[in-house]
Formats: sequence, structure tokens, C-alpha cells
Amino acid sequence: MRNKTVPGFRDVPKTGVIYVMNEARKLGFSYDDPQWANLGQGSPETGPIPGAPPRITKLTIDPSSHRYSAIEGEIKLRQKVADFYNEIYRKDKESKYTYENVSISGGGRVAITRLAAALGNINVGHFLPDYTAYEELLSVFRAFIPIPILLNHDVGYHISVADLRKEILGRGLRAILVSNPCNPTGQVIAGNKLKKWVALARETRCTLILDQFYSHYIYNTETDSECAMVSAAEYIEDVDEDPVILVDGLTKNWRYPGWRISWTLAPKPVIDIIASAGSFLDGGANNPFQQQAISLLEPEFALQEAKAIQNYFGKKRRFVLKRLTELDISVESRPGGTFYFWANLSDLPAPLNDGLHFFQEGLKEKVITVPGIFFDVNPDRRRSLRRYQNYCRISFGPEMERLEVGLASIERLIKKFS
Repeated sequence: MRNKTVPGFRDVPKTGVIYVMNEARKLGFSYDDPQWANLGQGSPETGPIPGAPPRITKLTIDPSSHRYSAIEGEIKLRQKVADFYNEIYRKDKESKYTYENVSISGGGRVAITRLAAALGNINVGHFLPDYTAYEELLSVFRAFIPIPILLNHDVGYHISVADLRKEILGRGLRAILVSNPCNPTGQVIAGNKLKKWVALARETRCTLILDQFYSHYIYNTETDSECAMVSAAEYIEDVDEDPVILVDGLTKNWRYPGWRISWTLAPKPVIDIIASAGSFLDGGANNPFQQQAISLLEPEFALQEAKAIQNYFGKKRRFVLKRLTELDISVESRPGGTFYFWANLSDLPAPLNDGLHFFQEGLKEKVITVPGIFFDVNPDRRRSLRRYQNYCRISFGPEMERLEVGLASIERLIKKFS
């Protein structure tokens, strides 16, 4: 039962990952305890993996970086981000990003919070299911109205370009927020379809806000023989005219979540506006880490890291999928990206066919998952219906040994109720 709030304060819900971690810690969870497995983990393993560049183990701090950073971030890092996207995605484009198209912030949620604070009195589309943190981000700022767009499992949690056009025009959407690849389903908008999404944003003047934090976790083939990275930057015609905003950072694609460094690429006027928002929301990103991040954005470094991620996490993906199939846990749409399985528990014996009960019983076996209800993004609790009761998100972000322990724990759990 929740404690009563102090007078003047409202009840602020926790995101799904924070909730499950708090509950696990009450029962003694520790990352150092080999009996526990955190399959609710929202971050990738951060140690060395085969084929990846050496991990940074020491930081040298320039005394000048003890000062506050500029709200937009340090110009050297901003230009490095611009150069990275120009080199990887825009070699053949006349329009190029510059540092004036880039804003640095302290992590993905800060970046999206700045954007949300800067949105006007408009209708903003968002998809179901999607990232749990979007719920409060879409609630706290009252200028815009969040409009849900339901994606169904029978069409692989995708929406056609024609149906997206109907949503934009029919609901009067002026912006759409979407994670691509999607957390939790792992579905990816790429290639010609992503090109059409960008063209649709340009045509309808509906701003496309793309959370691209998993854009290097792409699994195109079961042999993992190719390296692919996905970004709408490839299909933008004019970086200052096309209404497309990209958010990414070191958290997932570079596997440095604790650094809390992210960036936003957008038309120059948007960068000015979100800098104003950042001036009162957060005051700017960590300065010393910005200096260190520059070397990580060398294209050769990033491509080597992405290739290693796709090979290594691809193996973990196949292992977890095999084990889930053996345990009668259904994955209706295999993830083309991220490091999550959106698992349907309906075929399990009661009460394990309910995501919340599955999580609660799993804690007794020292395994953590995230109930599906947390991905039913429902700003201000406008809807009473709770979707995804029979789902949970299972992460293959942890080390292989932890995955083996966690899936063995789930197997024991299921046997207890069979």
C-alpha cells in the first residue's frame, strides 16, 4: 500500500524497471549474488565482449571541465555527433548536420523531457505498447494532449504507412513519439518503410520524434553475418526543414549507461527551444564525461562496437528464444532489434499466466522480469482498461551466465505450478 503523500504533492508512479528493482531489493537482490538473475534489466552488459573495442577503464579530467557545461553541450562533442551522422548516414546528402543541429543532455529521459517541455498545445501520438517512462513524460506537461495508437500482435506490432497517415490526419497529430527499435516488442522500422515515414512527416508537417537508443541492436539474419545500424538520418532531405528529431546516446549503443550522456539531432530552431527548456529543467549535461565521449564517436570505433553487439547479443537472443520455446512461453513477434523479448504468458498455468503474478512468484525463485502492464502507456490514467496483463518483458541484456541462471529459475517456477 502506498504511503500518503505530503500535502501539496501528487503521487508519482515509478517506471516498470524501477518498480521491479525496488521489489526485488526488498527480498535481498544484489548484482553480486550469483543466485539472482535480473531478466528485467533495461541496460546491456557493460564489460568486454568478443570483437568489441577495448572498454574505457580510466578517465582523465581536464580541470577546465569542472565548470558547468553549456546547456546545449560542449561544441566539440556536438560537432563530433554531427560528423558521425553525416559520415554514417548522410555521405551522399547535400544537407549536413552541424553542431547547431545537436544538443547534449544527461541521458535519454532528460533529452525527451526537454522535448516534451517544449511542445506546444498540440495532439501528440504515441504507440502501445512502448517504453514505460513515456507514461509520466506524457503526463507531466499539460500543453499537449497525448493520443494513443494501438499496435496489434496479429500484424507483428507494426502499422502501415497508410494507417499511420490516417492516424495523423484523422486525429490531427502534430507530433509522434516512438522508440525505434521498439522497447518492449523489439520491432524495427527500417529501410523503405522508414524512408516513407520520414516522407510522411515532411508531407503532413507532423514532427517525428524517434528514440533511437537501440538502433545498433539489429538482427537481420540468423547468422549475424552483416552489420546494420538504423537511423532516420539516412532519409532526411534537409536537416533544418524536415520535421524529424532523433534522440540517442551512449547508454545502449555504446554500452556506457552510467555515463548519462545523450544527444538530440533536430532542425536548428528546435535546438534553441530545447536549450531554453534545459536551462530550467536540468542545467546541462555532465561536463567531464562529454570530453571523454568524443573518442567513442569515431565511426570506426562505433562500427566495430555495433558489429560486436550484433554478433554477441544475437547469440544470446537465439539462446533465450530456444529456452522460452521449451518453457511454453510464446514470443508472437521475434525482436528484430533491442535486447528484449515481449513474452506472452497465456499458455502457462495460473497464476503464472498473468505478468504481475509471474513477476511476484519469480522473485521467490530470485529471477526478475517486468510485467507487461507497465508498457500500456496511459498518461494521467485516462483509461481504466489495463492491457498486456498476460505479457512480460524478458531481457537478454545481462551476461550469458545470468541468462542461464534466470531461465533455470523460470523453469523451476513453472514446474511448481504445473
